[in-house]
Amino acid sequence: MNAWVSTAGAGTEGGRQRYSDRVMESELRAAAIRHDGSCDVDALLAEVVDAQLRAGRRVRGLLMAPSEQRGDCLAEMVLVDIDKRDGYLVSQQLGRESKACRADPHGFARASEVLRSALDDAPELIVCNRFGRLESEGTGFSAELLEIMSRDIPFLTVVSRHLIDEWQRFTGGGAALLPPERAAIDAWLAHTLAPASV
Repeated sequence: MNAWVSTAGAGTEGGRQRYSDRVMESELRAAAIRHDGSCDVDALLAEVVDAQLRAGRRVRGLLMAPSEQRGDCLAEMVLVDIDKRDGYLVSQQLGRESKACRADPHGFARASEVLRSALDDAPELIVCNRFGRLESEGTGFSAELLEIMSRDIPFLTVVSRHLIDEWQRFTGGGAALLPPERAAIDAWLAHTLAPASV
């Protein structure tokens, strides 16, 4: 497995873990941030994207919008186009007691156009909010994610700790798995992306 490796016996600098400058070379320019519940991973991913945009990089893809619970219903899931800021509702309201999957296939189909358009926009980085259950089953954004990786476009996503094995199978073990820490993500981006042309 390819991942950033923390410095052996390293302590911390300013409260942050230090990472080595070396990275185990991955076959793909793709990485997933491990979602283990230790932080708001959607906010972390949005923070990373904002920093890359401010650095002058062409970043395309989808982020999860912050959402609020409405009454007795679970919060809506809305994806936002990083470039155009359009929103896509990708959840169905099935009621709090429902055990069925809330994902709306029609919503995902509409949002997938953002990823397909990104392929033709010469991006320096494509971001997708999740590699989730749908993708692990060959639906959702699976076709678009495979196309992104086949074109060797740098790609960053998030994966639940419960789907790590599925992520490794999906990528053939050729993608990096990153801890949900800004230092590790920034180090991977610095290694993977060309210098920004501002």
